[in-house]
Amino acid sequence: MTVDEGDVRTTSGQGGPALPDERRTHARAHVVLPAYNEAASLPPLLTRLAEVAPAGKIVAWVVDDGSSDGTADVVAGGWPGLDLRLVSHPVNLGLGQAVQSGLRAALAEADEHDVVVVMDADDTHDPALIRDLEREIAAGADVVICSRFVDGGTDATAPPLRRLLSRGAAVLFRRVLRVHGVRDCTSGFRAYRASLLARAAAHWGERLIEERGFACMVELLLKLRHCRPVVTEVPLALRYDRKRGPSKIRIARTVWQYGKLLVRDRLSPAPYRSL
Repeated sequence: MTVDEGDVRTTSGQGGPALPDERRTHARAHVVLPAYNEAASLPPLLTRLAEVAPAGKIVAWVVDDGSSDGTADVVAGGWPGLDLRLVSHPVNLGLGQAVQSGLRAALAEADEHDVVVVMDADDTHDPALIRDLEREIAAGADVVICSRFVDGGTDATAPPLRRLLSRGAAVLFRRVLRVHGVRDCTSGFRAYRASLLARAAAHWGERLIEERGFACMVELLLKLRHCRPVVTEVPLALRYDRKRGPSKIRIARTVWQYGKLLVRDRLSPAPYRSL
C-alpha cells in the first residue's frame, strides 16, 4: 500500500493503567521506519522484523524520503511474513518530516489501544526489543525509550563523535529542560501509546514535528510532556556495526538544531488547555 509545561512522569512500568488481557491480545504495533537511501539496509532489517511479527500484529510503515537508490522498490514488492506499507516523499524532506508522515499514516489506521514504534531503518536497532516495548506499554507506560544510557544499554559500536554528541545532548536536555528521569532524549527507537499520539496530533496538527533533522526526536518528546505521559526506558545495545553506508547525521548542523530547539522550547508558552 502506498500513501502519497508539565513534567514527564517516569515509572518502572507499574504506574499507569494496564490494558485488560482482551485488549492487549488484539492490540497491534505500527512500526514507522523513516528511510533515506536504505535499500541495502532494509532487507536484513525487514527479515528480522518479520521474525518477531506474529500474524496480523505488526504493521511496518517504511517512509521513503526521496531516496535515489531504489529504497521504494525494496518495499513495493512486499516482504514475506510482514504487513508492509510504503509512504513516499517525492523529494527528500528530512528526518522530521519522514517521522511526521509515518506517524500520520500509522495513526490513520491505528486503534486507540495500539502501539506506535519509531525506529531507524539502517539496521542498527534490534526489532526483538519491540516485545519489551509492548510489555512496558501494556503495563501502563505511555512512552518507552530504548536507551543507550541505562544498565544493559551501550553505544560502543558508534563513532566517537556520534557518541559525544549523544551524551552531550542527553546531559543538556536533562538539566536545562528537566525531562526528569529520561536518560536518552535523542534515541530514535521508541514506542508510544497510539491514544497519546492522537491527543498530541489533534492539538498540534502539522506542527507536531517542525524540526527537519535529528532534533525531531527531542522535539516530539518535549511536546508530549505537556500530555503528562508515563515514560519508561529499556536497554538498547546499538548495533552500529551493522550499518551499511555512511551516516546521514551532520554533527555541526545537529548541534545547531538542538540549540535552536532549546531556545524555542523556552520561549514557547505551554498549551492553553489541558491535553
